Amino acid sequence: MYKKKPFFIVFEGVEGCGKSYQSNKLFNNLKKKKIDVILTREPGGTKSAELIRNLILKDYFLKNNKEKFDKYTDTLLYLAARNEHIKNKIRPSLLKKKIVICDRFTDSTLAYQVHGKKVSNHFINNIHKEILKGVKPNIVFILKVSVKTSKIRLKKRKTKNRYDNFAQSFYTKVQKSFLKLAKNKKNYYILDSSLNDKSLENKIFNIVNKSLKIK
Repeated sequence: MYKKKPFFIVFEGVEGCGKSYQSNKLFNNLKKKKIDVILTREPGGTKSAELIRNLILKDYFLKNNKEKFDKYTDTLLYLAARNEHIKNKIRPSLLKKKIVICDRFTDSTLAYQVHGKKVSNHFINNIHKEILKGVKPNIVFILKVSVKTSKIRLKKRKTKNRYDNFAQSFYTKVQKSFLKLAKNKKNYYILDSSLNDKSLENKIFNIVNKSLKIK
């Protein structure tokens, strides 16, 4: 029998893996069960964090402009958005014993910034110690996608940001990083999302069901 408790679920993966779609499906499935759940995302999730998101994700420099954010400036913006998000939404929701579903969290910073852009891991870990203060996911779903499927999904997107336009080699490197981060961790689930069908939705719901003891 389900007993109300704080529970933090995170979806991770490269662009086009279907994490936003599946996190939304899980949210709706839990709602049907009358579970107190919220769906949020990173970067973003609060008014102030969404402002930072817009700054990060928009193609805010002209293509012929040589000046771009340094990778550490870029990373600090992500971490600033995360601080706002944790302080004003994630932690308060968990304290109220809600289930929080988040589209991206700390593993995205490690996969994209540390492994993808070679930002210092030590630099990020030090800041995380200050802003996380014990907030960590109970379950992390890593959605693994084929190169072909990812390309098709990205082409179909009506609105794109700069992270949808990286070279395929970058996405391949980042996906490998996600898989490495999940290795030997009991609360991490690597699932193939190339089809992104009903069976994947059911598989995710069953894993959460088992953890929360929902009937």
